[in-house]
Amino acid sequence: MPQTAGELVIAPHGLDEVLGCGGTIQRIRTAGQPVDLLVLFGDGTGRDEARRAATGQVMDLLDIRSVRFGGFPENRSDTVPLAELIGTVEAAVSDLQPKAVYVSHGGSLNVDHQNCFKAAVTALRPVPGSSVRAIYTYEIQSSTDWAPHSTEPFLPTRYVDISDGLETKLEALQVYGEEMRPPPHARSLASAEQLARRHGAVIGVAAAEAFCVIREIV
Repeated sequence: MPQTAGELVIAPHGLDEVLGCGGTIQRIRTAGQPVDLLVLFGDGTGRDEARRAATGQVMDLLDIRSVRFGGFPENRSDTVPLAELIGTVEAAVSDLQPKAVYVSHGGSLNVDHQNCFKAAVTALRPVPGSSVRAIYTYEIQSSTDWAPHSTEPFLPTRYVDISDGLETKLEALQVYGEEMRPPPHARSLASAEQLARRHGAVIGVAAAEAFCVIREIV
């Protein structure tokens, strides 16, 4: 029996999915829709081995249905043919048939974040019969916010109220342990909460996550 179509989060590395849209994942699941995860970079050894173990715990915490690991070299995505990254995204989309996809913003400082975006938007080109009706990009602290002004700025046009899920998002970030940093680093728990509170203030709620809309089909 075919599985229920849901929404897909594409992350450059484990942790990025929670930084960018951990609260949104929980909200989607609370609404009864499944969420799947594709992590493109990291070969499962060293630092990435610990991240993969943490991703497994986060799957349980956020009730993510499945995770796939691309296994591409971390911080060396500029040495990988883009066609290979695109093929991995295409395979996941073909199998999962998601209705909406969330991916890292293309204007981030980290090269893996940039190429994750490039691969995704190419794989998700609007060909006839595509299941994907919406594409959203998310910000990643200590990358999107560190990008030089010459890159594509993150100018959100979509906000998701995560007031009820902020504590769970922060709990999921703690699962990644040493990947987080002490304040005032941009990738600290305190900074993550401050950012969610700031986005919430923009739209008049306690906490929110922000996204750029790449495409929405109504």
